Amino acid sequence: MSTGDWGNRLPQVPNWNTFQFCSRTRYADRVSASTQPAIDGWFATDGSGAPYLIGGKCHQCGTYVFPPRANNCPNPSCDGDELAQVPLSRRGTLWSYTENRYAPPPPYPSPDPFEPFAVAAVQLADEGLIVLGKVVEGTLAADLKVGMEMELTTMPLFVDDDGVERIVYAWRIAS
Repeated sequence: MSTGDWGNRLPQVPNWNTFQFCSRTRYADRVSASTQPAIDGWFATDGSGAPYLIGGKCHQCGTYVFPPRANNCPNPSCDGDELAQVPLSRRGTLWSYTENRYAPPPPYPSPDPFEPFAVAAVQLADEGLIVLGKVVEGTLAADLKVGMEMELTTMPLFVDDDGVERIVYAWRIAS
């Protein structure tokens, strides 16, 4: 795949410039608003409303992958070509982290004014898979320590042109 092909794999959004970004203060006012994942098929909620990631698991060798896919086992020692969609652990250990201090370039959404945010690499408790994700607002790199327990949650990302709040999975320090 050439580097020019990556743009075709980005989420397709009608007009990034017209989105209304979610903030902690406004989020409480919109709890009843319609919410949808920013990217379909990466996470879901169980009967209690708790989020979980959806991964792929190779039928042949048991290797996990996230985001989920239906074929092509990521294990180079396996020629398996069928992966089942499975729920992944909601908790894990902070493996690494960083803080993003610059606004993402287009076509990615960015609030104005931009506020720094932490990104965490969390090793899932049961699968051992490392999943990268944003850390909830209000938690910065100074609050994190490698080895601490993290848990999955969701957070608002933006409100689209149709008034639908788009959410993403995120990590928070486990309670």
